[in-house]
Amino acid sequence: MEHISSVFNFLFGYILPYILILSLLVFVHEMGHYLAGRWSGIRILAFSVGFGPEILGFTDKHGTRWKVSAIPLGGYVRFFGDADVASRPDGSLAEELTEEERAQTLNGAKLWKRAVTVAAGPLANFLLAIVIFAGMFATMGKPVSDPVVADIKPGSAAEAAGIERGDVLLALDGRTIETFDDVVRYITMRPEIPVEVTVRRDGEEIAFALVPKRAITTDRFGNEMEVGQIGIITDQQAGNFRIVELSPLEAVWEGVRQTGHIVTGTFDYIGNMIAGRMNADQLGGPVRVVQASGEMATLGVIALLNLAAVLSVSLGLLNLFPVPVLDGGHLVLYAIEAVRGRPMGQGAQEIAFRIGMAMILSLMVFATWNDISRLIG
Repeated sequence: MEHISSVFNFLFGYILPYILILSLLVFVHEMGHYLAGRWSGIRILAFSVGFGPEILGFTDKHGTRWKVSAIPLGGYVRFFGDADVASRPDGSLAEELTEEERAQTLNGAKLWKRAVTVAAGPLANFLLAIVIFAGMFATMGKPVSDPVVADIKPGSAAEAAGIERGDVLLALDGRTIETFDDVVRYITMRPEIPVEVTVRRDGEEIAFALVPKRAITTDRFGNEMEVGQIGIITDQQAGNFRIVELSPLEAVWEGVRQTGHIVTGTFDYIGNMIAGRMNADQLGGPVRVVQASGEMATLGVIALLNLAAVLSVSLGLLNLFPVPVLDGGHLVLYAIEAVRGRPMGQGAQEIAFRIGMAMILSLMVFATWNDISRLIG
């Protein structure tokens, strides 16, 4: 009976939230491709949430097969003239098409229409994140705390630099600071990278040079993360913690800013990883997403929506990487075509897609290995 209960909790506590979140993100991403493709006059054969065998579906009046498939690891829109779900052009079919039919294929559409159709998927993911964040800001307001130092950890970079209690942080590397969250966000992604901190003390501006220390933090679920820290602390009194109500337009703007923070944070992490300042074990795959979905589900709908927004931005960014098979890879091929005045040869494109597929599979294997290693400690 205990085993049955454990399976039940796993399915409904982890798998179900994961499927709901991923299905939403995939649906929105592929809907971006679908709407842009329809607008561009490209015929669409299938719209699938998931891969593999079809579980259920229907065919609409335009001949598009809408379906839910068995493997919940993504989805696709298949355009007329595609050789597969990665939108590789079917060279053999192209020779049999009339000019009118060719214009209804993705590969036969005008270059700018192809680019818009491909870019619309990641763009839809960014828009979804903005909408989710804007909705949360509009309904719950924005938590704010002033960047005032209430205390300093002994032996920290801030103590060594000479920062004192009561200092008000004004800028980091010349970038204006408005809230304490701005400080945390900036410093977290800069372990062992020199930072110039400008503070106001007794009406005077003072600049300090310091180097954030590398530290390991643990969240409430026991997940560890490598971050940069300078050792400053705020509290309710010094930081004046409060909730600021926002108008709908202000909420949308904050949604855009929050989405931008995730984008810049992602690139900061990639840069740190390449430079060797952060470990690549922070990269997570499907197992980590399942785990995070279950953890956020225990905190409520708001936490789950916040995770969905973060993952939506990540999905949009991942698809924009210049790797053949991904949307970004298609855009690179279109850019080459624009410069050359003609597309790359069929053979060259085939090689590029195979290399891209190998890169994606390697990344998935690596991320899954990280997930498993994290679970077994």
